[in-house]
Amino acid sequence: MNSQLWNQVKSKYQLGKLIYGKVEFHAPFGVFVDIGDENVKGIIQIPDFLDSGVMTPEMYPEIGSPVGAVVVGYTEDDRNQVWLSVKPSVLQKSLVKLRLPVASQA
Repeated sequence: MNSQLWNQVKSKYQLGKLIYGKVEFHAPFGVFVDIGDENVKGIIQIPDFLDSGVMTPEMYPEIGSPVGAVVVGYTEDDRNQVWLSVKPSVLQKSLVKLRLPVASQA
């Protein structure tokens, strides 16, 4: 994929953006997600499922099941992948924009 096309992909799937797709394939290192784009595939790797604990392939969502995930990176080689995360802490940051208190000025 050329750099112009990657710039379009990055614009469409911005870091931190919540996107939706369907689980397409299970692999030993994670799952592939059909995000409705013929140019790229989504991938959720094992470390991007849980905040704590151990994720195993037996715990993967079923093939065909819908998934909402947050864009956390890209594989800019011939694999053409958008890295996704479904960690609860990452999803919360994407779904709920908390306003952090401003430090009071004395």
